[in-house]
Amino acid sequence: METTKKPQLNPLLKLALDLGPLLLFFLANSRYGIFVATATFMVAVLAALAISYVMTRRLPIMPVVTAIIVVIFGGLTLILHDATFIKVKPTIIYALFGAVLVGGLFFNKPLLGVVFDSLFQLTDEGWRRLTRRWAIFFFALAVLNEIVWRNASTNVWVDFKVFGVVPLTFLFAALQTPLLKKYAAEPAPAGE
Repeated sequence: METTKKPQLNPLLKLALDLGPLLLFFLANSRYGIFVATATFMVAVLAALAISYVMTRRLPIMPVVTAIIVVIFGGLTLILHDATFIKVKPTIIYALFGAVLVGGLFFNKPLLGVVFDSLFQLTDEGWRRLTRRWAIFFFALAVLNEIVWRNASTNVWVDFKVFGVVPLTFLFAALQTPLLKKYAAEPAPAGE
């Protein structure tokens, strides 16, 4: 019995949809300030989500949750004219993702496997270890975001989001390669 494969985004397009809104946020902030940047970010996040849906006919959970939080906190930033809300948004997202991953581990359901299942296959122990590491990483990013936004100017905080968090995330992901190799699962035989 043949199963239909879910449509996947081209990796470069996926990267553009993931990073594009953040880069637009950075560019708008450098030229027009945090409030225009926030509005630009909100529109860009929703547009990226819509493009992803049109191309795959499904909505990945992490981008949906992120978009909801961006719209809520971005809206509060614009309505109340207070940049604190957009600055706190990453803390909430990172803490939420970390908590969800820990919760999944608590119930013996390493949820990271659901997010990454199309990228690679791991043993159950591999998924548990990788989930634990990403949960810790998300909590560390939440703390780091709090430290930066509370102790730096808005422009420095925006720079940190683009030139600090993004490279840190790529570096952290690359450092997981030995774990991915060690706990790689054998592919299931065809027909199963």
